Amino acid sequence: MSRAVRPHLPLRPIWLCCVCGHPWPCGEARLSLLVEYRGNRTALLIYLAMLKEEATAHLTELTPGRPPSGLTDRFVSWARARG
Repeated sequence: MSRAVRPHLPLRPIWLCCVCGHPWPCGEARLSLLVEYRGNRTALLIYLAMLKEEATAHLTELTPGRPPSGLTDRFVSWARARG
């Protein structure tokens, strides 16, 4: 009997992966997103930028006075086209 593969989705509002517990998007989530948005990098970057804003709001609420840092690298920079 095989186990169903669970998607590596964010656990809001803490923005950790609900499967592996790493900061989301974790490595598996990044791979899945690259496959899902293959051929449309612009749409992927727009989607990730929107999620970054949502995460910023959530994480700021959870830790007032200590704004989250590094979210652009975590959410967007990795998905930019290599050239």
